[in-house]
Amino acid sequence: MDLVCEQDPDAFGVILERHADAAYSLAYRILGNSEAAEDVLQEAFLSLWRRGGYDRSKGSVRTWILSIVHHRAVDTLRRGAARPTFTFDAEEVLRNQPAAERPFELVAHKESSRRLRSALEVLPPQQRKVIELAYFGGFTHAEIAAMTQEPIGTVKGRMRLGLQKLREELKEEVW
Repeated sequence: MDLVCEQDPDAFGVILERHADAAYSLAYRILGNSEAAEDVLQEAFLSLWRRGGYDRSKGSVRTWILSIVHHRAVDTLRRGAARPTFTFDAEEVLRNQPAAERPFELVAHKESSRRLRSALEVLPPQQRKVIELAYFGGFTHAEIAAMTQEPIGTVKGRMRLGLQKLREELKEEVW
């Protein structure tokens, strides 16, 4: 990252190669539109090239890049520049979560994902849907209310009840 901050094209190419797929996947999940996701990806990597700003003490490079992409994608949604498609498959989202950067983290991540999927299956469908849209889709309560055509209070209530049930379901699990 130090070389990227010095605008070394080879170093930037390595960063792009390592993280572009995960970044695109995140942008696409949020926006539901491939062209808008590509635009967000281009803007995010362009800002990374121009400004840098990575702080090692705050997390991994992948986390930092995905954070930039997430913020830009949400900004795009709020501007109305992209309309998400609302076909949603939680299994697909879980399968496409970015891989950890080290093997032991990948194994822990897969086990955590398995436990979480099992716990989510216990929830009523309406509670599961709002949790999946919020945590895996990156949508706000207001956006979920618009998607499901439910009052925002109903969405928040389902979220709260679902999270309480998840907490109870996972309470005995050791993470």
